[in-house]
Amino acid sequence: MDERAALMDEIATEMRLTAGQTGRAELSPRVAAALGKVRREAFLDASARRLAYENRPLPIGRGQTISQPYIVALMTELLDLRPEDKVLEIGTGSGYQAAVLAELVAAVFSIEVIPELAERAAKALLAEGYTNVKLRIGNGALGWPEEAPFDAIIVTAAAPRIPPSLTVQLRPGGRMMIPVGPQHDVQNLVLLTKSETGAVAEHEILQVAFVPLTGG
Repeated sequence: MDERAALMDEIATEMRLTAGQTGRAELSPRVAAALGKVRREAFLDASARRLAYENRPLPIGRGQTISQPYIVALMTELLDLRPEDKVLEIGTGSGYQAAVLAELVAAVFSIEVIPELAERAAKALLAEGYTNVKLRIGNGALGWPEEAPFDAIIVTAAAPRIPPSLTVQLRPGGRMMIPVGPQHDVQNLVLLTKSETGAVAEHEILQVAFVPLTGG
């Protein structure tokens, strides 16, 4: 079994083990195909590429990380994405999560506060052929108002609370995945849903550990 197939088996096992908390015992075929296709090593420095298919976060510089593949898979799965969707990502980082999203939806709008990471991610995404990802450097907590509303929003860094700007930019019927909690303490992965009437509900999924959301 090659490294990528072994990683997919690990993710499948974790999905089954956490099904009681997440409500999902397995990945949908579309999400599994996207995870299996995206080359994680393409979003890592050369020195870390030998670790690309280990199921753990890895450093990407400037105090940031590329998320654990299982967490990428779970957050993506819980968004219930459709091919026609428009998604906002807060925290481009390496570009890996954006690439997974780009396999699943029509358009991805991704914001990164650290220019160096944004530039590297843009190059990696272009080199891998992802032309449906638009990047911006800025404060992710403010969202991308001129492109709102979004069918789904995914935040890849922990916020002390859910930024109101992001909730406003989520369309009725949309879903947001966001880790919430302080740095170096308990954080909860939260699924926020907005009903067709605009009512908002928050559901805690499981405990996680993310770098802090920078900028607000």
